[in-house]
Amino acid sequence: MSHPVRSAPGTRTGRPWGLNGSHHRAALGVFMVIVLAHWAEHLTQAYQIWALGWKPPQARGVLGMPFPWLISSEWLHYGYAAVMLFFLFLLRPGFVGRSRTWWTVALAVQFWHHIEHLLLLIQSQSGHFLAGRAVPTSILQLVLPRVELHLFYNTVVFLPMVIAMYYHLRPSRAESLDMACSCRPLPA
Repeated sequence: MSHPVRSAPGTRTGRPWGLNGSHHRAALGVFMVIVLAHWAEHLTQAYQIWALGWKPPQARGVLGMPFPWLISSEWLHYGYAAVMLFFLFLLRPGFVGRSRTWWTVALAVQFWHHIEHLLLLIQSQSGHFLAGRAVPTSILQLVLPRVELHLFYNTVVFLPMVIAMYYHLRPSRAESLDMACSCRPLPA
């Protein structure tokens, strides 16, 4: 038995307009390209350190090689953390059920990651460093080196995002009835 698409007022397709409506799938696609490009930078840096034996200051990823100031720019790192937080929050209303739960997990972890980057930014701007360190240091960086910590953060934000995307693009029958975005499967 097929269920009719619930009609939203003022729409021709029965789906609302905007990033959580008719443009949700495209917005998620663009966001994931940005996230994967960021992952590529971190994985390249990890490869440079552990496979090529480079010291962390020389392992600058792909963009950091021609633009070395990028790797040490706390503004850039904070900006990316803030953009991630913003888009995780902005795209959340398009998710329902299990996918929304997992997307919210990614959002919560990214919120903390953003706080850590804000702390690093404040230290770099003020010249006062946490725990008497010689460089800006985040709270979890007191126990994990920075490269490993950022691989950890990227993993614990990315994995729930992937699970959320899986459930979002393959919703249960009940979840698909609650979906109002362009990702909703067409009725059979």
